[in-house]
Amino acid sequence: MGLPQTVFELIDLRSFSNLWFWIALAVIWSSASHWVLGVPWDMVMRARRKGGQAETDFEDMVRINVNRLLYIAEVSGLMLMSFVCFVLTTLLVTGFWYGVEFAQALFLLGCPLSVVGVLSLWSAHGIRTSGAAGEDLRRRMWRHRMMVQMVGVVAIFVTAMWGMFQNMSIGVLGG
Repeated sequence: MGLPQTVFELIDLRSFSNLWFWIALAVIWSSASHWVLGVPWDMVMRARRKGGQAETDFEDMVRINVNRLLYIAEVSGLMLMSFVCFVLTTLLVTGFWYGVEFAQALFLLGCPLSVVGVLSLWSAHGIRTSGAAGEDLRRRMWRHRMMVQMVGVVAIFVTAMWGMFQNMSIGVLGG
């Protein structure tokens, strides 16, 4: 058995039957839901419960991350968007036209995350424009988190359905 064949047996590129893919999917969406615009959700809750310094820290952290996101979008947004669209299109064509399961899995991870990226920019712009603070800022962060969670639920559902279809097709067709 040659080295490439040994490597490909160790690294199973059939993603939808690989436990590590499903663990990665869960971790990615859990992290996306916890880190709202780069701010940990427990910081939002602490600001709501305690107020005072916790509220000030929360507002500062949101301001820093909103400014960071919008700066990146202003400076390199077009180039970054072009690159993401290129990668997603390549994964889409490679995965679904040519049937490469690994590309399908990466597309099903990357496409919804790009939606979350757009939602983050939209929320950051709204926060900066309105100058939100206090309860209004927490409400906007909660709304953004709910949108991310909705995208995550749909993404997990679609990925699970496609993964089951792929696994059943391979099982029925015999490889």
